[in-house]
Amino acid sequence: MGTARCFPPEKLIVGILYCDEGLVEAVAKKLQSIFGRIDCRSSNYSFSDISTYYDAEMGGRVYKCFFSFESCLDPSKLAEIKLMTNDIEKEYSQNGCRRINLDPGLMSHGRLTLASTKNAPHRIPLSKGIYAEITLFFARKDWQSLPWTYSDFQIDETKAFLRKVRAIYLEQRKINKFF
Repeated sequence: MGTARCFPPEKLIVGILYCDEGLVEAVAKKLQSIFGRIDCRSSNYSFSDISTYYDAEMGGRVYKCFFSFESCLDPSKLAEIKLMTNDIEKEYSQNGCRRINLDPGLMSHGRLTLASTKNAPHRIPLSKGIYAEITLFFARKDWQSLPWTYSDFQIDETKAFLRKVRAIYLEQRKINKFF
């Protein structure tokens, strides 16, 4: 029989979809007040070049960037984190439409797990209507896609950012001696 142990802390990553770049800084401050200092930020890219799914709701051409946070967190808190980011989305909504979309996930040395409110066969229920999905896994020196991996997580810009964050995370693991 195995012995249950505490989960090793994982690195919080939040993807932000937006039309108004001014909102990104306000949301970054809000996220930092909850999750601590941002230690890495991706460049911005046009999400609308990949998918126009959010263009109508958000009111125009949609862009995306990612943040990672210095503090590593207990992965059992993923549902709670998603509920907090949903509250932030509501706070910035206008006339029932989101002006930002926040996608939190947790990175370990070998996987990126995203939170979702949408059920699907490959998603695992966590709590309070939140599901988890392994979106990418790390093998052969890079992030690998799965059949359900969103297109924006398969592009080079996203994978380059995630490689950088993974290197930060691995260094944190050494310094803090968590496995």
